[in-house]
Amino acid sequence: MAVSGKPTTGKSIIYIVQAANAPLGSEAKIVGNQTEGTWTREQETVDEQTKLGRIVGYGAKSETFELTLYAQQKDGGQEALEWTYDNESELKVWRVDTSQKNDNGKYDCRFGWTIIENIEFSEPTDGFVEASTSLPVLVRTVPGEIELPDDFIQSANEILFETPGETTGGFENRKQPTSTP
Repeated sequence: MAVSGKPTTGKSIIYIVQAANAPLGSEAKIVGNQTEGTWTREQETVDEQTKLGRIVGYGAKSETFELTLYAQQKDGGQEALEWTYDNESELKVWRVDTSQKNDNGKYDCRFGWTIIENIEFSEPTDGFVEASTSLPVLVRTVPGEIELPDDFIQSANEILFETPGETTGGFENRKQPTSTP
């Protein structure tokens, strides 16, 4: 039996979030400057002894997303994490595999409702502030697919090509002109 496809790289997995208070029709936000992500799925077992032997069965399941990222002010995804923590609310999370589109022309993903267990900031004197957070999933995640614009995926992974005069400002705060001369 031949194996098809290629291994998934960590770089191709992005996390998109939306705070529970987001208005209907709002776009979800990518968590910016992410350096690592972990999706843990655990299964408890029930293990009992009887006079005739052992009985083993499935118990409760739990899932957690853990993200590590460099802190950045005004990042929409990071702001959603902070708001959710500060307001003891819920957060919608999509774990998206951007390595390739599926047969429907969309990206495979897992979706779940989470809360924020913790947010930790590491503040070295000679580097960037690093944030890490644990997001325990309420009930469970469900598989699905999501349609994302190509420029959204491209901007998550690399710099977009620009023609001269297309934008103004630096890389972090560039703007498109409102009118052409």
